[in-house]
Amino acid sequence: MAAAGAAAVKPVWPGDKRAIVNSPANITDPLVLFMPSGKRGRFPVGTPVLDAARQLGVYVESVCGGRATCGRCQVEVQEGNFAKHKIVSSNDHISPKGAKEERYERVRGLPERRRLSCSAQILGDLVVDVPQDTVINAQTIRKDADTRVIARDSAIHMCYVEIEEPDMHKPLGDLDRLKIALMKDWGLKSLDFDVHLLPQVQGILRKGNWTATAAIHKDAESETARVISLWPGLKNEAYGLACDIGSTTIAMHLVSLLSGRVAASSGTSNPQIRFGEDLMSRVSYVMMNPDGREGMTVAVREAISGLVDKVCAEGNVQRNDILDSVFVGNPIMHHLFLGIDPTELGGAPFALAVSGAVHIKASDIGLKLNQGARLYMLPCIAGHVGADAAAVTLSEGPHRQDEMMLIVDVGTNAEIVLGNRQRVVAASSPTGPAFEGAEISGGQRAAPGAIERVRIDPDTLEPKYRVIGSELWSDEPGFLDSVQATGVTGICGSGIIEVVAEMYLAGIISEDGVVDGGLSARSPRVTANGRTFSYVLKEGEPRITITQTDVRAIQLAKAALYAGTKLLMEKQHTDHVDRIHFAGAFGSFIDPKYAMVLGLIPDCDLDKVSAVGNAAGAGARMALLNRGYRREIEETVSRIEKIETALEPKFQEHFVYAMALPNKVDPFPKLSAAVKLPPRKTVSEDGIAGDAAPRRRSREGHAARRGRG
Repeated sequence: MAAAGAAAVKPVWPGDKRAIVNSPANITDPLVLFMPSGKRGRFPVGTPVLDAARQLGVYVESVCGGRATCGRCQVEVQEGNFAKHKIVSSNDHISPKGAKEERYERVRGLPERRRLSCSAQILGDLVVDVPQDTVINAQTIRKDADTRVIARDSAIHMCYVEIEEPDMHKPLGDLDRLKIALMKDWGLKSLDFDVHLLPQVQGILRKGNWTATAAIHKDAESETARVISLWPGLKNEAYGLACDIGSTTIAMHLVSLLSGRVAASSGTSNPQIRFGEDLMSRVSYVMMNPDGREGMTVAVREAISGLVDKVCAEGNVQRNDILDSVFVGNPIMHHLFLGIDPTELGGAPFALAVSGAVHIKASDIGLKLNQGARLYMLPCIAGHVGADAAAVTLSEGPHRQDEMMLIVDVGTNAEIVLGNRQRVVAASSPTGPAFEGAEISGGQRAAPGAIERVRIDPDTLEPKYRVIGSELWSDEPGFLDSVQATGVTGICGSGIIEVVAEMYLAGIISEDGVVDGGLSARSPRVTANGRTFSYVLKEGEPRITITQTDVRAIQLAKAALYAGTKLLMEKQHTDHVDRIHFAGAFGSFIDPKYAMVLGLIPDCDLDKVSAVGNAAGAGARMALLNRGYRREIEETVSRIEKIETALEPKFQEHFVYAMALPNKVDPFPKLSAAVKLPPRKTVSEDGIAGDAAPRRRSREGHAARRGRG
């Protein structure tokens, strides 16, 4: 990415008039119009097209952080005189292809007229078309809360009182008489008031005819209670928010603090995606742009405010009735939400600005709820294991169990927790974005039209698949009609896991992940692809193939996760786990059998492997409804042992063994009892089967390894 051009432009956020109204200082800069959104703005010569798109709020995918390797940011330059917009657009107004873009075109191919917006720089006026396949997809977001019963002892209590009227013979102020009533009826001896209430007390007491309801806030560790809001008469309802800020999605629940009922739930994509799909890309954006931190903080806070509007409308609740909130997120989301620069989290020693729980007023960060509403953020476990992992730990409770429980939150930076009531250890492992569809030739996010389930006949090697939005398999009558609205657009993370595992079970790839080119004589699904071979999952447009490079990307991702898990198992001095929980939105879609066939997780009884959904959101609800859980997780986090995988000498050894399917050295007896695993065979990376086959590295395989370090 051309940093010089980027640094010269101040980011423009959606709704910012600078996106369309130009000051005299930049009126001569090139004018860029993005279609079909119609968003336009002026930018200095040399600005990357992707940067211009981001500043105007045009959502173009970019998984690699502008390194010209993912190919997801393709755009088309329109040529001609666009008189309506007063723009003459030409290919001469965009920089020639540089070395990175030429290399991408040579290795992966680039359709005619397409350019990589991260590399192409603005030289003059442009009309840029953003093809539908490069627009960030509207994800399928799991937002519903689970139905668990949570014992209620929230930090907020609603206290109705009757107050003595003023008496000439008892010259006490109204506030003092309110305190006396609260002490008499509710036993509240040490009591403070939020200062914003002081001018309101007299009017509220008289409006309620000397009755009132006080909202009392008291933390688990505090001896002092505080009145944070006051209503005339009886107020018999109060609400709170439980919110999980993910790097990809944000999920929010509106919860009654009195009954525990979830009044509404909603979710949305994290708008920070436009600054970088993975966490390190966002840290890089902050480092490269002076206003980067502020821009991402504004973006996520606006998204959260929008979610508050949605849940309030769905639950028929006023913002003023929301008195408490609990937020969780990974360390970088945690910092950006609080307005903290995350730069230190971008490299060793991955220092957190604040690791403990955060107790503030919601208004301190501009969140408009009740004026006295509180905000609580769970503690972070370590520099790459955040408050979301703490919430998952609270929700699933390994520290309350005798069994050895493994919790895995699969993402670009997987968070892993392993333990029982004796000891809990945690780590993160850099799986990269392959499981989210990046680095995969036909990969995409989980959205309608994406392949999510795959089966391959081991005899014919013919596939069938299901896509998001249809309950039918591709070989069933009516399938084409069921996907007419969306089409079949690509393959998402759960589909990628299943297709690679099915290719292994069908013998299409060896345990080393090499596509067996000898099968091309048996099935047209196995086709030559340069010096390697690919498997054709879907014919037609778009043609979806699983290449050798795709398989390697999945191997690298799953090996990183397994190696991190193996390290934790060694720290626990155990060679097995009793139970495995997949946490997070993505984990909800993973089939445990295929995850184990792939070697994503260690051997375990399949009936003891389960998806627990948004466990981070569930943990946030627990902390919202019961202040005792806040104390519990703060104490638990202080005892969790943090393992930094990058500093562990054996990580690389475990990683190499974990490249095999399911693993080169670790046995999988419980999996073998449930699934017939194929016999081992040797296949060279040229796709030649046989024990004596040469072990040459393909260019694609080498590029994949080099790209992942």
